[in-house]
Amino acid sequence: MKVINNFSSFFLLAVLLLAASSCNRQKTKDLKQENGKVNVFEVKNPDYQLSPATGMTRTHWVNAAEYILNGAFSYINTLDDPMKFPKQAGKTYPHNDKQVPTEKLEGLCRTLFVAAPLLKENPDLTLNGIGVADYYRHQILNLINPESPSFIVPRPKNGGPSQNLVEFGALAISLFVAPEVIWEPLTQNQKDDLAHTMLSYGDGPTVPSNWRFFNIFILSFFKDQGYKVNEELLLDYLNKSIEKYKGYGWYNDSPAYDYYSMWAFQLYSVLWSDVFGLKNYPALAEKLIAHFQDLNYNYPNMFSKEGEMLMYGRSISYRFGSIAPFPFMGKYGGDAANLGWLRKISSRTILQFLQHPEFLKDSVPTLGFYGPYEPAVQNYSCRGSVYWMGKAFLGLLLPKDDRFWTAIENDGPWETYSTDSVYNKFAKGSNVLMTNYPILGASEIRAWCHEKVKDDWQKFRSTENYNRLSYSSIFPWQADGENGEIAMNYGLKNAKGQWEVFRLYSFKKFEDGCYYRDAVLETDENIKMNLVDIPITNGILRVDRNVSTKRVEMRLGHYALPEFDTEIKVSTRQVGVYQATIIDNGTYQLAMVPLLGWEYVVVLNTKNLHPVSDKSAVIEAIGGSEYREIPQIYATLMLWKKSGEAWSDDELCPVKSFEVSDKAQQVKVHLNDLGMKSIRFQ
Repeated sequence: MKVINNFSSFFLLAVLLLAASSCNRQKTKDLKQENGKVNVFEVKNPDYQLSPATGMTRTHWVNAAEYILNGAFSYINTLDDPMKFPKQAGKTYPHNDKQVPTEKLEGLCRTLFVAAPLLKENPDLTLNGIGVADYYRHQILNLINPESPSFIVPRPKNGGPSQNLVEFGALAISLFVAPEVIWEPLTQNQKDDLAHTMLSYGDGPTVPSNWRFFNIFILSFFKDQGYKVNEELLLDYLNKSIEKYKGYGWYNDSPAYDYYSMWAFQLYSVLWSDVFGLKNYPALAEKLIAHFQDLNYNYPNMFSKEGEMLMYGRSISYRFGSIAPFPFMGKYGGDAANLGWLRKISSRTILQFLQHPEFLKDSVPTLGFYGPYEPAVQNYSCRGSVYWMGKAFLGLLLPKDDRFWTAIENDGPWETYSTDSVYNKFAKGSNVLMTNYPILGASEIRAWCHEKVKDDWQKFRSTENYNRLSYSSIFPWQADGENGEIAMNYGLKNAKGQWEVFRLYSFKKFEDGCYYRDAVLETDENIKMNLVDIPITNGILRVDRNVSTKRVEMRLGHYALPEFDTEIKVSTRQVGVYQATIIDNGTYQLAMVPLLGWEYVVVLNTKNLHPVSDKSAVIEAIGGSEYREIPQIYATLMLWKKSGEAWSDDELCPVKSFEVSDKAQQVKVHLNDLGMKSIRFQ
């Protein structure tokens, strides 16, 4: 007994010392990550002949996928260890033990997006001493093992759609693309048990959105394997998904237009068509492929000249999942696809995050944009959710000689753009407007938002994720503060004395370079405005009309600037009868020039609102008026420039004059370079 006790004490001491050592190593690793000194992806032996902008080739994509997956496998020491990662503080789940099996399922199925194409090429891949194929097969069997903590209960007969459906849909995609590694080694009984569980979710209700594709993939995979499935439901979900198409590459995701149109509808469509649809339902597959080719029209213009994506919409922590459809443009995108441009965008967007020092924490991608950022996180996400970005690596399924991999990187239309112009790409149907600004290489999007807070039970469609007037690739959106700190939106005092922003927009038209919307305050329909955005070479000219039927106190915020190593500088400049207010963070300058209607301008220093820095600043125009029978025009210039460059008078005020009709139904704006813009309010 004494010997056993001594051995137990020694064993316990050894475990404690090992744990302490491991903890210290993790703390050191995290500290270095936070300082940006280690653990960012390195492009080794770049090929600047094939890829002059990024140096990235298909081999580097493989390296990037292994880099991401290696971080996940740092938590795997045995085949039984689940893909469960440290919870990020905030609204993310799990909030109770019942949600843990689904959390594990997310980590498993989403990291498999990264692993599946790697395993197809290298079935013997080993990470952290673990055979990757062995691990995923073992974990998939745990899903159907009632004795396993990872067991997923089949959907009850009357059960509704759930997160399990999403993840099993993701698993079906991986089973489709790498069956020889993941599916075929299973015994027949194991296959039957897995089919029973997955079909219990696939052959059932869903959410009327991109979720239908999860059912579609589950039903399609098992039909392909000879199982009897609900083909009537499969066709119903396919046809309803096709009905969501609104033209120019955009699907409506009930009700938003965002990255889900691309990393969901478009990617799923082309994958399904490739692995199953063209063989079994060619007419439907050909429709989907035709829609896929349409994304050539303006989606690539959503990325900056450098190829970086902008921060917009929900699930932004999936990041470079935004480029997931681009690799398949070589096979299915048609002759119009500029594959060198699309690969440049794709590789640059991957590097945008993999080379950012805040992207990883605990070796796992954070929930946010660059680093952790709670305002951009949704309550349906857990830490493993971020691996949805792994869908970008499904492009590795394409062979080495695919045109996507062999085309030489280029700048696409940016090569022909003039810095004296601004370029708009409007998508009728979705009413999405992309704007490219050659002077800074920036891109911008204006899109749907019409969601009330009181109806937004998940609290993301009414928020800053969608309600900004526009979104920029260079100036990420900033969250609203409690004291009127508002960037790129109007703030209006409501009946409670709070600053409330516009979120109920109604698109009217895009005409002569002018984007027309109406906006009404959610809590008071008597407060409303007609809004007109006019992108100009170095910013935005706003000509808005206040048609409220009561007194209004309001403010309008520019984009926000993050503060870096030095304090943001503030200056003013008189240009004729107008005064420009300028802020400069050492990288960019922003200027606001009130032209009509506004009383004065303020610069607000903000804290803990910006996704890039703890400190930031925003310029706001302040105004308001008693009710007037004739609507009042509020005209504003919101401009930008690189730091260190001097502003000319013409840059700070490209407007020569205004002509406002008697009842403010029409405004003529005479511009120095763009001629005259005639704005007609409806």
